[in-house]
Amino acid sequence: MKKKLKIGNRTISNNDSVFIVAEISANHLHNFNNAIKLIKKAKEVGVDAVKLQTYTADTMTINCDNKYFKINQGTLWDERTFYDLYKEAYTPWEWQPKLKKIAEEEGLICFSSPFDKTAVDFLDNMDVPAYKIASFEITDIPLIEYIASKGKPVILATGIATLSDIEEAVNACRKVGNNQIAILKCTSAYPAPYEDINLKTIPNLAQTFNVISGLSDHTLGISVPIAAVALGAKIVEKHFTLSRSYGGPDAAFSLEPEELKTMVKSIRETEKALGEVSYRLTDKMEKSREFSRSLFVVKDIKTGEIFTEENIRSIRPGFGLHPRYYKEVIGKKANYDIEKGVPLQWSMVKF
Repeated sequence: MKKKLKIGNRTISNNDSVFIVAEISANHLHNFNNAIKLIKKAKEVGVDAVKLQTYTADTMTINCDNKYFKINQGTLWDERTFYDLYKEAYTPWEWQPKLKKIAEEEGLICFSSPFDKTAVDFLDNMDVPAYKIASFEITDIPLIEYIASKGKPVILATGIATLSDIEEAVNACRKVGNNQIAILKCTSAYPAPYEDINLKTIPNLAQTFNVISGLSDHTLGISVPIAAVALGAKIVEKHFTLSRSYGGPDAAFSLEPEELKTMVKSIRETEKALGEVSYRLTDKMEKSREFSRSLFVVKDIKTGEIFTEENIRSIRPGFGLHPRYYKEVIGKKANYDIEKGVPLQWSMVKF
């Protein structure tokens, strides 16, 4: 089975560049102009796609403030109710077709995470090119089946998932005939501590499930996404804000424009450096071999004089005989007078 996805006009495979996604999430702060600015800035810094979230407080949960519906897990949002948080964080649905159009005019791919069937139908009518399953929805198998049945690529985040959860979600997609699957290693902590990231899981996901794998990152900074790419991540998703100082539910673990720009640049440089398995020497590397060691005459030698450890040495540069011949030459006689500083050649050695 070939690991390859097509999202919009973009192919994602082991032979293609990393698909970099800027997650807008709640960072528009319910200001439509901010949402537009985020999209235009995302284009400016060089990402491939922007991602929205499609839900309302009522499609996500119920308006209840008993102990079950209050957040109390050591997060940024503790003491708030789920309903209150999602009411602040949601992206108005009426914006989303407009934002998708703006993104596409900028040359960006735009897709979203739906959180219930009404959101899936809404996005289907928008003709989004892919769907993202958020970490906390990976156990909602009926929802995943419904999303996968639309026939578009499905990107799964693993933030709260066990191995069996991931397997069940992947099987749900394949059950309805959809094998266009990517899995993103994710750590559902906000911000996520480095010691909990376990990036080595990324290549294992690709191998275990025969899919494209990548990273949905909630750490601070850009080192984790770059390391993920070095380990084989082909999709990288990062939350994006105009400025963390503006606040908002996701601001603390979002990148500002200059940071996102640096991340994109670093990922592209990492891709170039990864290259392929190769022992071929470039022209520059061949030229640099002149700096390697070789055998040189280091004292004047007369005709018939014996080559010794005192008059020949393995030194830089590399214009003389290969050092592998050192022991073969020692004890032999010189064919003619040789000056100090001359690279040793076979013609100088009497056999």
